[in-house]
Amino acid sequence: MKSALLLLREAKASLSPTEGAAAGYLLEHPEQVMELSIHQIAERSYTSPSTLIRLCHRLGFSGYKEFRRAVTCELALRQRSVEEQRRELTRTDRLEDIIEKITYQNIASLEDTQNLLDVDILRRCVELVRDCRMVLLFGVGASLCAARDTYLKFLRLNKPCIVNDDWHSQLLMARNASADDLAIVFSYSGQTVEMVECMKALREKHTPIIAITRCVQSPVTELADYKLYTTASESVFRSGAMSSRISQLNLVDILYTAYANSEYDYSLEQFSRTHISKPPLSNR
Repeated sequence: MKSALLLLREAKASLSPTEGAAAGYLLEHPEQVMELSIHQIAERSYTSPSTLIRLCHRLGFSGYKEFRRAVTCELALRQRSVEEQRRELTRTDRLEDIIEKITYQNIASLEDTQNLLDVDILRRCVELVRDCRMVLLFGVGASLCAARDTYLKFLRLNKPCIVNDDWHSQLLMARNASADDLAIVFSYSGQTVEMVECMKALREKHTPIIAITRCVQSPVTELADYKLYTTASESVFRSGAMSSRISQLNLVDILYTAYANSEYDYSLEQFSRTHISKPPLSNR
């Protein structure tokens, strides 16, 4: 079942003012979704039933009843509170506190990403990887690390793929792409200008696009054919792109392993063929 509160939290920044007010109220009082009617929620959030229904549709639910069921299930399973999810580093934290908080944030990011993963979309992405002529990888900054990791993994299985560190080279790669290729674009924010430009070029060449990005409406999600959503519980030191990078790498591992499993016998042969033996320490 969809993680209703997670979808609501991720989408909040892109909502209209009235939808944002409803989302804020629901996130602060999720337990009331189980207890109150849609009219009561609308009254308490100073919105309207139509706004709440529109919000549910935007999140991918058929209506308020399906949204309510999802929230009820989520609250029953969720053991940590919203406040715990938003734990931040402080100036007075000890090293022990930093270890605990960063580890918690990474684990929370992985669990939330798992809840956002659509198995049917993942299955289609695996088929695209299997059938394409070449995998083209796009990313800048911290997202480039995930693109490089993808390249190394598919290289092990002899799946043709390309990654370029330079953005201009990535743009040229997009302009030279074809409908037989597959593009995988990494952008946590979904706003990365360079990635948007590459995706526009890919669309012109009718190249299928998989976006590994945050679960919010953005230029990247609008241009992508398939979305594998990540989320992150970033610390105050956001420039390090810590848990978002972990989420991206986790999705890469899932996609790669699912692809390898779909070509099981061939993958085993490739693992054996591409294994690089390391000499004993005494011979070094």
